[in-house]
Amino acid sequence: MTAFKTLKPSTLDRDAFVAAFADIYEHSPWVAEKAYDLGQDSTIDEIETLHQRMSDILLSADHASQLALINAHPDLAGRAAVQGQLTEASTHEQAGAGIHQCTAEEFSRFTELNDAYKATFKFPFIMAVKGSNRHQILAAFETRIHNPVDTEFKCALAEINKIALFRLLTL
Repeated sequence: MTAFKTLKPSTLDRDAFVAAFADIYEHSPWVAEKAYDLGQDSTIDEIETLHQRMSDILLSADHASQLALINAHPDLAGRAAVQGQLTEASTHEQAGAGIHQCTAEEFSRFTELNDAYKATFKFPFIMAVKGSNRHQILAAFETRIHNPVDTEFKCALAEINKIALFRLLTL
């Protein structure tokens, strides 16, 4: 099990806990609030345990809450990225995958795929991009766009939980 480097969650009061973990799930502090409300003990000082708790909260949430969280995520190489409107975590994650280095043609393809994906699924394409490059992301996009809606919804939730783990590992 991995301990947090910068904080000890079990020692935080509710406000400090929510502040520390509010953006682990993109613009969705309700996940951190519910995680805190489940009770504090030393087991949540381990990243994997807190991640499992938060993952379970997301997966047991109602469909509307899950969809709202999915929709809180920005498009990969989308307008928000170009305009510098991403959260710090999203900016770092997309830059780490080299998305900021897209050629004009690659950027155009991302835009085209983002638009087609959202038209089909009614939510943005979600992928935990850490460890991937823009070519792998485009390939995943081109494969997943052909999936059924329910498959992509479940995939989006799984990818969001991966993103959350990566974010927790930085704390």
